[in-house]
Amino acid sequence: MVLFCLVASHRSVDLNTVARLSTGALGVAEEAVSQGALSGAITLSTCNRLELYGELPEDGTRDVALAQQQLAERVAERAGLDERFVLETMDTYHGTEVPQHLFTVVSGLESAVVGEREITGQVRRALNQARQSGTASGHLVQLFEAAARTAREVGARTGLGERGRSIVSVALDLADDITRGSWPDRHALIFGTGAYAGATMAALRDRGCADIEVYSGSGRAQQFTDQRGGSPVTEVELPAALRRADVVIGCSGGSAPMPASAFPSGPRTVIDLALARDFDPAVADLPDAELITLESVRVAAPEETRESVSAAREIVDEAAQGFAAAQNARTMDQAIVALRKHTMAVLDTELEKVRAHHGCTGAEEQIEMAMRRMVRSLLHIPTVRARQLAAEGRADEYISGLEALFGLEVAPPQTLPADRDPLAERSPSDTPRPRAAG
Repeated sequence: MVLFCLVASHRSVDLNTVARLSTGALGVAEEAVSQGALSGAITLSTCNRLELYGELPEDGTRDVALAQQQLAERVAERAGLDERFVLETMDTYHGTEVPQHLFTVVSGLESAVVGEREITGQVRRALNQARQSGTASGHLVQLFEAAARTAREVGARTGLGERGRSIVSVALDLADDITRGSWPDRHALIFGTGAYAGATMAALRDRGCADIEVYSGSGRAQQFTDQRGGSPVTEVELPAALRRADVVIGCSGGSAPMPASAFPSGPRTVIDLALARDFDPAVADLPDAELITLESVRVAAPEETRESVSAAREIVDEAAQGFAAAQNARTMDQAIVALRKHTMAVLDTELEKVRAHHGCTGAEEQIEMAMRRMVRSLLHIPTVRARQLAAEGRADEYISGLEALFGLEVAPPQTLPADRDPLAERSPSDTPRPRAAG
């Protein structure tokens, strides 16, 4: 089992590039798995990042670079970008770097607003979507479930994110400073009905804003408002809703940004939280209009305390090391099984010789039991040693020793079905049952 990921985020590239890469990544994971290039893949796409996680079907450490290159090339082709540019733009991780990176991301340590909790839900949704599309391999499920546990532990043991800061909350704080009136008196118009629109609705209500309208280019505004409150706006009603709005918030990432000419005259604040912009940047040039973008949020986001960040990173480091040790232990289980099967096969061969020479006698049964006890005793120390080396991250040394001494080839651990809890799996006993006498 070899895990890897490709990453483009606000930390390394501009958000327009992230948006184009995210568009290019649509369907890439499903295609890579269906064609057999990968045994599993998960796509994490948010307003600030695109991350592609993959699992190679076998122990193919040498194939990681090729697999990463092929994914990047597919994304580049679909996004209409130069392949070399995409390869140079996207950061690559593999092996133990993968859990370290994902656990850091899911804990909010790499977010534009450090410590924001929205990323936890986005990681969970990425896993659920991969499960639904059939691309979530057992090891990737283990990785993402471990990431969720790490995020919960960071939230429980540190002060990171305890003030409830998020991209939405920071954007609304900025809007509060430049919009006339107060939230109870303001009219808000939300574009979109996805997760960010839901978070925006909740944040507006927390601030006392009661007059909230929702527009959806896909026609889902009625369903959204039935569940969350607010008033739906149709295409025909949109111009009047724009005139009423003191604050317009884009959360949809529609196919084409709304032109500045579509906005009526008058003072208003426009917040664009969509990765693929909802509003043309020229809105900022309109008289009396103020435009807040994701870049604005990133610059204005307050820093978390150094103590909280440091404590969170320690938890992430421990979790990543624990995940790697658990994966090594699973790999070592295969080595132990291989050694036991080899030893028991040798024993069975010798016992057959005894039976052929002495026939079926009570003495033969006693000899078999004694020899099996002897073999189990001989295997005890190698088994314990295997677990120790796995915990130390030295599983490769043990496996290489088996291959050198016994000529055994240790197969990679079997990938578990995505719809089963990998943490609840138990290895079946490989201890042979005693033979019946005679």
